[in-house]
Amino acid sequence: MSSQQTQLEALAREIVAADVTPDLKAGATQLVMGDGNPNADIVFIGEAPGQKEDEQGIPFVGAAGKFLDEMLAAAGLARSDIYITNIVKYRPPNNRDPLPEEKREFWPYLMRQLEIIRPKVVITLGRHSGAAFVPDLVISRDHGRARTVTYHDYGFLVIPLYHPAAALYNGSMRQVLIDDFLAAKKLSDTALLFST
Repeated sequence: MSSQQTQLEALAREIVAADVTPDLKAGATQLVMGDGNPNADIVFIGEAPGQKEDEQGIPFVGAAGKFLDEMLAAAGLARSDIYITNIVKYRPPNNRDPLPEEKREFWPYLMRQLEIIRPKVVITLGRHSGAAFVPDLVISRDHGRARTVTYHDYGFLVIPLYHPAAALYNGSMRQVLIDDFLAAKKLSDTALLFST
């Protein structure tokens, strides 16, 4: 097991022990920490687990996750190449949006997760995770536009994208998401090229 994986598992135990968002924790089946390569150059961040994620303990395994897998395949990636997580790591009741204070409570743990993995690129999925990194984000205007973010001494590229669920509710969004995703992959490749 890699040292990153060991550190991520220790962080997950710490979140449970610290009783982060006790109300959410009480209503959830389990903590959904993340999935994929703990040494990935690209990390995807959604907002919070849904019902399927809560049941399986893995992010993005429902319908939106299947579409995400399709987009990964179109970009020549697999889940084993990337790491995927959410800001909030317990399922909100009835899949409601996470509350600002819930996102705030999980934020330091998310940033520690990123410091352990040290990706070169963070792709946010949806306005909740996008706005966490780009405070003035307007997803309809800013989707696909990369920005550099620095946290402590560590810098990375952030590319906000629409949430894959957007394509499930609005078929015309599907192509926008695929195009953005492929463009984000190109941007990521460039960022990775210059960082090695």
